[in-house]
Amino acid sequence: MSFQLKTEYTPRGDQEQAIHSLANGLTSGEKHQTLLGVTGSGKTFTIASVIANVNKPALVIAHNKTLAAQLYQEFKHFFPENAVEYFVSYYDYYQPEAYVPSTDTYIEKEVLINEEIDRMRLSATRSLFERRDTIIVASVSCIYGIGSPDSFFSMLLSVEGGGKYPMRDILQRLGELQYQRTQGELSRGRFRVRGDMVEVYPSYDEKAVRIELFEDTVESITEFDPTINRKIRQLRRTIIFPKSHYVTPQHRLKRAIDTVREELKERTAELDQQGKLLEAQRLHQRTMYDLAMLKATGFCHGIENYSRHLDGRAAGSPPATLTDYFPKDYLLIIDESHVTVPQLRAMYEGDQSRKRVLVEHGFRLPSALDNRPLNFQEFEQRVNQLIYVSATPGPYELQKSGGVVVEQIVRPTGLTDPEIIIKPIKGQMDDLLHQIKARAAKSERVLVTTLTKKMAEDLTEFLSEYGVRVRYLHSEIDTLERIVILRDLRRGIFDALVGVNLLREGLDLPEVSLVAILDADKEGFLRSTNSLIQTSGRAARNVNGQVIMYADIVTGSMRGAIAETERRRNVQLQFNQEHGITPSSIRKRIDDGFGEAEEADYYTVPISEDPDLKGIRSIAQIHDLITESEKEMLVAAEKLDFERAAALRDKIKKLKEHEIALLQ
Repeated sequence: MSFQLKTEYTPRGDQEQAIHSLANGLTSGEKHQTLLGVTGSGKTFTIASVIANVNKPALVIAHNKTLAAQLYQEFKHFFPENAVEYFVSYYDYYQPEAYVPSTDTYIEKEVLINEEIDRMRLSATRSLFERRDTIIVASVSCIYGIGSPDSFFSMLLSVEGGGKYPMRDILQRLGELQYQRTQGELSRGRFRVRGDMVEVYPSYDEKAVRIELFEDTVESITEFDPTINRKIRQLRRTIIFPKSHYVTPQHRLKRAIDTVREELKERTAELDQQGKLLEAQRLHQRTMYDLAMLKATGFCHGIENYSRHLDGRAAGSPPATLTDYFPKDYLLIIDESHVTVPQLRAMYEGDQSRKRVLVEHGFRLPSALDNRPLNFQEFEQRVNQLIYVSATPGPYELQKSGGVVVEQIVRPTGLTDPEIIIKPIKGQMDDLLHQIKARAAKSERVLVTTLTKKMAEDLTEFLSEYGVRVRYLHSEIDTLERIVILRDLRRGIFDALVGVNLLREGLDLPEVSLVAILDADKEGFLRSTNSLIQTSGRAARNVNGQVIMYADIVTGSMRGAIAETERRRNVQLQFNQEHGITPSSIRKRIDDGFGEAEEADYYTVPISEDPDLKGIRSIAQIHDLITESEKEMLVAAEKLDFERAAALRDKIKKLKEHEIALLQ
């Protein structure tokens, strides 16, 4: 199948030339291209049009789950008839295994797996096997090792109507695929047998399959809704994929058990020679237990730590990742590349430093180090053709693209980049006070950024004393509260928001007409050229958008940011003049979903103020709250509302702690 782009939009502004340039570059064999797209220029529509034009399977990498979820929903809207999949970490909560030598503290791996995301990950690799019209939107976790595609795709159960399939062979293969047999409710990843009928609920699907036999001959294959047991359609053939990416054929499993034993023998000898008798004993006990589980069930907790043995890889060799499931001619898109590329670079070392400690102290075999993300060089080797997307591409992207950048500067709305004004530091407080009040009188909002938390606190107090309705946003505020603050700003409950690093990518506040940057002449990360451009862009959604930089000197970073913003602004103004466009502010419902694309995947929501905890005196009350919260968490996760899911996850954890306290 080919990609079918379904949309009421037509390319406008710079979109048409951007689509044409990128598609031509891909067709002519360009390996690296960069799309410089300003905020609000419709970059996702452009990339969707390019994918439809070149008709290649695509992997889109975002730098966190929240942004990935937004992109997934947008691509689903653009390609309703094609396979658009979602591949992010399937943990709602993740505490990695670790050891702290200074306090002799071992921290066991603790996870809360989101079954819906696990289903979507498996659905993604299934789609890559079955069809080429596949787009997978992933977080940076996609460069982490998963099971080998050779093992995964070699373990399929293929059943065709009229074929000969002894019942025992079907059941044996389902067991090898890690499906569990049940006599009761048919849930995802399980199968049940009723006479000559086998019902299987695939781990990657929302529909189940019923296989009916007569003397080892398949009489019928039916797809049905397992919730209401309603027939959906009759099938001529069905393919059941493994329940997990970590599935291994029996001959490989036996070989892996042998090679793990050999490594254990060598490693314990090393530890004995170093006088680390406790570490050697610990390693022997833990590994032998895992081997016993592997032999009995084909699975053990922490099986990924033995992935090198299960795959038959050499020591130090890279693991299989999502990119290995793609055909060789796939297209890679890196969104917000100025943030995503550094994250891809950093993942390997962070993972290895933690695992080296576990290996040194006998908690894991050295081969556990090969259960890892790709290092950046390995990632580069897996790139076929790549498009970097950012409003401020970094040096790496520009160098890889040979300095050639496809620009998408003109917005379909006609809005321009804001005007930048430089004002002296002397008298800045009086001027800022005047600017905020002037905009408040027009029902517009102001963002103010400072360099330190103390400065932000003092400025908020100063503005409050002079009657300004102002709030302060700092790093210790949890994401849900942060979203409430931003929503209140849009609603006009207060007029100015002060913070240090609050002006991030994806912050959509059309009511903001002024961004004030204090200490703009202090060189550093928060006042670099790219940071100043991104910060200035927060005023680009309002027709009256303006930026004031308070500074006594013009630094190189300021000069670069002002020059680039002016260049973009002139291009936009000229386009508007030539085409008779009158810009107008973006109109967006305040209750629309919005948030910061750069928020971390996981965060802690304080629960002490939760009214549900007030007056709890019995274990029964806690159990009821836990049950109710778990249901809400799963519903939120299914809707890809990770902020809500994570908040409920932390609430459940606190409730369980409260339960222990009551029991004591």
